[in-house]
Amino acid sequence: MAPVTALVARLDNREAEFRVQPHNIEAEQALLGAILVNNDAFYRVSDFLLPDHFFEPIHQRIYELASSLIRAGKVATPITLKTFVNDLDLGEITPSQYLARLAAEATTVINAADYGRTVYDLAIRRQLIGVGEDLVNVAYDAPVEMAPREQIEDAERRLYELAEKGRYEGGFQKFDGALRLAIDMAASAYQRAGGLSGISTGLRDVDQRMGGLQRSDLLVLAGRPAMGKTSLATNIAFNIAKAWRGERQEDGSIKSVDGGIVGFFSLEMSADQLATRIVAEQSSISSYKIRQGRITEGDFARLTDVAAQIEKLPLYIDQTGGISIAQLMARARRLKRQKGLDVLFIDYLQLLSGSSKNSQNRVQELTEITTSLKALAKELNVPIIALSQLSRQVENRDDKRPQLSDLRESGSIEQDADVVMFVYREEYYLKGKEPRPGTEEHNKWQIEMEAMHGVAELIIGKQRHGPTGAVALQFDADVTRFSDRADEMRLPDRE
Repeated sequence: MAPVTALVARLDNREAEFRVQPHNIEAEQALLGAILVNNDAFYRVSDFLLPDHFFEPIHQRIYELASSLIRAGKVATPITLKTFVNDLDLGEITPSQYLARLAAEATTVINAADYGRTVYDLAIRRQLIGVGEDLVNVAYDAPVEMAPREQIEDAERRLYELAEKGRYEGGFQKFDGALRLAIDMAASAYQRAGGLSGISTGLRDVDQRMGGLQRSDLLVLAGRPAMGKTSLATNIAFNIAKAWRGERQEDGSIKSVDGGIVGFFSLEMSADQLATRIVAEQSSISSYKIRQGRITEGDFARLTDVAAQIEKLPLYIDQTGGISIAQLMARARRLKRQKGLDVLFIDYLQLLSGSSKNSQNRVQELTEITTSLKALAKELNVPIIALSQLSRQVENRDDKRPQLSDLRESGSIEQDADVVMFVYREEYYLKGKEPRPGTEEHNKWQIEMEAMHGVAELIIGKQRHGPTGAVALQFDADVTRFSDRADEMRLPDRE
């Protein structure tokens, strides 16, 4: 469409004075004209296009008025809009004439969505310029109480919001589209080794029970201290990273075909402690011997060989303690953007803090944390495994097996989680019940200890996509390794 002479002349003068931000007046005029000719064109862009996305203030006003009329069930035409725009200053042309020109020179309604996307993309570019200008200005004149880290996190948050807003695929979709995705997932599971729809944990029975780790799920792994929560999490994280295989796509990006790129927030342990656990597991050398230096020359050679094999795995650890949920989300987004991300681990929930407004109420704070983590899992389209402590009431029962009601501090954990799992080792509790040696009770205790030695249970207390029940695992405490048990040692289903 040929632009109105007076409007273009005014913009040309503006460009002569300073550098004008990205815009396309012709696209804005073409879209508005299409809407005024056929109001159905509005619904092709209304789910993503707002008045603020137009560069020209006059077009913002026209689009806003047309939107109000159409949503009210009325018709938006040059005639119905005329009474609302008489105060607009268009120089040589009247508002009524401008509306009539827009409608007269409108192109086909079919192109309305394309014009809308052009207007939208240019608006996103202008917002990017705004973020950059704010970043520079604040860096020059930052308040004393504002640390550089806060400015970086704020800029990252704004950039990620723009990245997420710069998409058109949101809103309702036809059921056949969702159905195709479900069939594709089933086909992938059929073709993938192990027949899993999700990412394999590297533990056979756990995968069979859960179908792997499902994308966008929030999984909570809970247990009392010394049950092995962190050990199981590091075992699974290592298994996923070790199995990772990627394929380069046409756009240059790398798509994970097997395994995955892993992010691990270790809020309690340092990165070197986690690394020690993984090296101990892979080398079969006790972690306490590594820490105390009680290793032979052969052990050290084995350690270095293992370290060389695993140093290039796509496993990224953030050991910063005391971070907030907002900081965690910003760092997870950054990892996804820079390195890729397929699975995220958090050790553990109760060490995260919420926003300052909820800091006085721990239940509300934890509710904010779990709700945010579930939203992050959907946003990044990755499974998030969050470790959690259990309340002390477990210790007051004869049967120490944990239950959903034992989740500590908030019912929101159970509510927001797609899967809740508990790590339980009967051997740990039996050790503290040793009777006096030489008695009949002691003999029975020894038999029980032998039967439960190295036995761990992963109790699935909640699973939205499948059955609950317990899975038996082998646990080697010396090298902090969870593994599959032999077929004859597997637990019967406990629903």
